[in-house]
Amino acid sequence: MLFYLIILFVTVPAIELALLIKIGQVIGLFYTIMIVIFTGITGAYLAKIQGALTISKIRDDINLGRMPADRLIDGLLILVSGILLLTPGFLTDFTGFIGLIPVTRNLLREWIKSVISDMIKNGKVVRIKPFNFQ
Repeated sequence: MLFYLIILFVTVPAIELALLIKIGQVIGLFYTIMIVIFTGITGAYLAKIQGALTISKIRDDINLGRMPADRLIDGLLILVSGILLLTPGFLTDFTGFIGLIPVTRNLLREWIKSVISDMIKNGKVVRIKPFNFQ
């Protein structure tokens, strides 16, 4: 797992930097910076709106006595998407917008649920014993 994180934290910034340089060469430095700023502001605004809607739906589910599992996954996806949109770069912005659009977020949520379900079925998720402080 550590190896994958190292790869992720090395390759993603390298790809982002290459994309920023290439796009800057094509459309110019000013427009590239404006796009990065615009996507950051737009992403933060969309994450705020989607987050507020999700919190409202979680409250509704709790008030009706339903487990808000899907809404909690949505909230996590919106949080991660907002962070990605605040990170400068085109690849992270694209990924962040995918997580904020309800249709694609629903697809991501169902994929995450299937991955977690498979992990439980295969015994890769185990119950952690609580600490014994006696």
